[in-house]
Amino acid sequence: MITIVVGTNRKNALSATIAEYYQKILAEKNIESQILSLIDLPADFTATALYENNGKNNSFNLFREAFNKHQKFVFIIPEYNNSYPGVLKAFIDGMDYPSGLEGKKCALVGISAGVQGASIALSHFTDVLNYLGMHVLALKVKMGEVHIHLKENQLTHKVYNEMLYAQADQLISF
Repeated sequence: MITIVVGTNRKNALSATIAEYYQKILAEKNIESQILSLIDLPADFTATALYENNGKNNSFNLFREAFNKHQKFVFIIPEYNNSYPGVLKAFIDGMDYPSGLEGKKCALVGISAGVQGASIALSHFTDVLNYLGMHVLALKVKMGEVHIHLKENQLTHKVYNEMLYAQADQLISF
């Protein structure tokens, strides 16, 4: 099972559309997957589930348990202010520490309205995951101007499609 994490809690985010698209790619390869969307996080989790409150928010614990249960992940990461969303960092901070991510494997997909495809955001997030001991697949898909290349929930950019399929294959064998 591969868990696809929508790395934002923004309503109607393109990250969710890309997550669903990635899930279809995995389904074509007969790989079971689930989508974990940060939009479903409890609104108060940063005050009720982190630090001294670790483990005390039952709603957040469901996210933690789903995350702990699996070994492979895809993070769909939108670019926010030249980095990744703060809610994603807070979510990671709520995972079991120090072993919650250690030894697990992931792939990263960056999306942005600009041309860089969230490359700096992916770099920042990679640093955090490396620190926590998570293995990050070398092929990071960076999709700039993603809104231009999505038509009726289909990705029309040939190279982006090729990269997503190649990344999925690598993650499966990772």
